[in-house]
Amino acid sequence: MKKTNPMLEKLKPILPAIAANAARAELERKVPDENIALLKGIGMHRVFQPKSYGGMEISLPEFTDCVTALAGACGGTAWAFSLLCTHSHQLAMFSKQLQDEIWGDNPDATASSSIAPFSTIREGDGGVYLSGEMGWSSGCDHAEWAIVGMRRENDQGELIYSFGVIPRSDYEIRDDWYAVGMRSSGSKTLVIKDAFIPNHRIEAAQDMMEGRSSGFDLYPDSDIFYTPYRPYFACGFASISLGVAERMLVAFKEKTQNRVRAYTGAKVGTATPALMRLAESTHQIGAARAFLEKTWEEHAEHGRNHQYPTRATLTNWRTNQAYAVKMCVAAVDRLFSAAGATSWMEHNEIQRLFRDSHMTAAHAYTDYDICSQILGRELMGLEPDPTMV
Repeated sequence: MKKTNPMLEKLKPILPAIAANAARAELERKVPDENIALLKGIGMHRVFQPKSYGGMEISLPEFTDCVTALAGACGGTAWAFSLLCTHSHQLAMFSKQLQDEIWGDNPDATASSSIAPFSTIREGDGGVYLSGEMGWSSGCDHAEWAIVGMRRENDQGELIYSFGVIPRSDYEIRDDWYAVGMRSSGSKTLVIKDAFIPNHRIEAAQDMMEGRSSGFDLYPDSDIFYTPYRPYFACGFASISLGVAERMLVAFKEKTQNRVRAYTGAKVGTATPALMRLAESTHQIGAARAFLEKTWEEHAEHGRNHQYPTRATLTNWRTNQAYAVKMCVAAVDRLFSAAGATSWMEHNEIQRLFRDSHMTAAHAYTDYDICSQILGRELMGLEPDPTMV
């Protein structure tokens, strides 16, 4: 029996209001301010913030349950807000000096990100100057900081994939998010021109994956920070896919229940094909949930035991989630293809669920073509391919 999830119980009463804003959110191409206020009103933005700054440090399974429920109301809101939350987990692995800058005067502060290293840097005294047009920064309209990717040369002349953190005053937001899926995520471009990033705001990605970052040992009693950053950063994508798929089951049943064929008057809801599609998608989505819950509980158990995951464990965690996303998308497609022509109308929720579902499988972390190769190499005892991140 699952334990009570206090954050989920706070979230449930505001979900109808967030769902009612879904169409407006798509038109505005960002998460509505009202949605952010509702979610911050229950403190959800602080779930992965260190307790020393007033955060909650809830477990990963508790968080993913919340994101799944939120995605059923509005996928784009879940996408953007879950990243604002998981970025706090990543920030907790940076230096205490940076964390004090972010949360010392504003404990409600959050960060968006653009972590692909599409930037140029030049070394300066005590840091770097960074420029670039950094895309896909989900929820950036509502963040006070941004985490940006770069490649910085080390003492051996090697280019090291790293992250830098910059305040809102150091970049402009280009309103260019015109997408087919996750329209309401507001994943716009950050335009950065020669912003100085001091060394205490920079960490190498590999250090954050192997327990060597500046902030790794700041919270020795925590259950959630003795871990690589990436599993927490990426957990939202699969939970959103699951939430969208579970909502699709409900929307399909509601639409099909009293649907009749326009030319024959036949009842679609009691026809064998509709029943079979609904049954198979229900099984498939249930299997995806069970697989994800098992994976997320393994994350939490490692954290509670202060057991750092092995490379094989990390590979399984990532590829398990990607496979679950693949199952969720297949289940959604099965229902959408039988939902009728009116499901393609822009006002119909079903077409939004279809579009958002496919976006959950388009992220680099959930690309199953990549993940299957990563897992296959691990299973065969081969070294990781550096071209597959």
